[in-house]
Amino acid sequence: MSAAVKKAWGYRYVVLFILWLLYIINYFDRVAVLTFLPFIQKDMNLTPVEVGQIASAFFFAYAIGQITSGFLADKFGPKKVMNVAIITFTLVTVVTGFVKNFGQFIAVRIGLGLGEAHHFPPAAKAISNWFPYSQRGTALSIFNTSNYVGLAIVPIVLTNLSATLFDGQWRPVFYTLAIPGAIGVLLLWLFFKDTPDEMYKKGRVSQEEMDLIRADKGVTMPEATTEKGRNKVYLKDSTFYIICLIMFCQMGILWGFTTWLSTFLVKQHGFNIKEMGYVASLPSVISIVSILLGGWLMDKLGRMKPIALIANLGCIPVLWMIGTVEKGNVPVLLAMLFLSGFFVAFNSGSVTAALQKRYPSEVVGGATGLVNGSGQLGAFLTPLVAGYLVNVGSGGSFDFTNVFMYFSALAGLAAISALFLKEKPIEMAKIVQSSGR
Repeated sequence: MSAAVKKAWGYRYVVLFILWLLYIINYFDRVAVLTFLPFIQKDMNLTPVEVGQIASAFFFAYAIGQITSGFLADKFGPKKVMNVAIITFTLVTVVTGFVKNFGQFIAVRIGLGLGEAHHFPPAAKAISNWFPYSQRGTALSIFNTSNYVGLAIVPIVLTNLSATLFDGQWRPVFYTLAIPGAIGVLLLWLFFKDTPDEMYKKGRVSQEEMDLIRADKGVTMPEATTEKGRNKVYLKDSTFYIICLIMFCQMGILWGFTTWLSTFLVKQHGFNIKEMGYVASLPSVISIVSILLGGWLMDKLGRMKPIALIANLGCIPVLWMIGTVEKGNVPVLLAMLFLSGFFVAFNSGSVTAALQKRYPSEVVGGATGLVNGSGQLGAFLTPLVAGYLVNVGSGGSFDFTNVFMYFSALAGLAAISALFLKEKPIEMAKIVQSSGR
């Protein structure tokens, strides 16, 4: 990295902080249902299969929305798409507090999925617009810590809010989540623009910062390239589909794990609501460090392959062992949850950075949307499959051994896929020539 890149500091970090904060707000809405799932299950008399279907309904809608959100961000700009997303998922979250039956729950989960799907690809595109090529791995990893900060603090905040203000009830908590949503819309309106050029005209971006961003763009799209030619940049690249498969496995593990963790802790290990909130947050605490380390290595090495291999090879034994920990063996359970947080998150920022390092910024929104859509298909299928793998004993006991074996198998598939990655920046001349511009 050049001395200029190391030296320059500027408004792009304000933009990064706003994007980071907005995504934590996103996670309050997303994780609220998963946090209270064992208690919602009891109140609404849901079976494990129905719980899996409720969780997966979100990710099915989310996967579909990811595809459209990337193209919309490329066409209309990140700000407009994120604004609509935040307003939508905030309103749907408030409505969730009023649901009375399984069918209504499925409907609001689909609505939440469609709303939240239009947040991540625009945010990733904004980072591509605002950050020089050589800083994108670190910037995206910092942004992706919002996932794990959200997973770390949301269960604690919401379970304590429920216990202290609402006498253990879950419905009023959803009404209060309108407040952070309104704050998010205000922050986006006041402090964010799609490109540094817009803020430069307002005097918030220095000439030094503009020169830095313009001089270090990475791969660029030749002028007059047709829309068809733009899409071919990644659609005709085998590495793109390998990244899609890795993302499918990684997001399947993350959201399968996150969906069932609170129920696993309450049903199989006997934790109460407050204990569960703190223990469920443990993996995400170490994930914050892990994802930053992975992003730093991505910029240092310039390759995702070694990071993906470390992450997924580490997940295989750790996830397997979590499901076999005996009830009452809290130290071993906590140790395994700690390790799972490290390995599950290690490649999270790098996989998105790999797209931004390989493809031009003009198509990053669409490519990110498709890759993240593949990931959300994994997130859709995994909680659903896990619901069928939970063993319910005659006395009402729960056994999650098969669930965690399934998560471990997904990690093995991701590790094998990573062996076939090619990561040099795409050769634009060949793509443009084959597309006829």
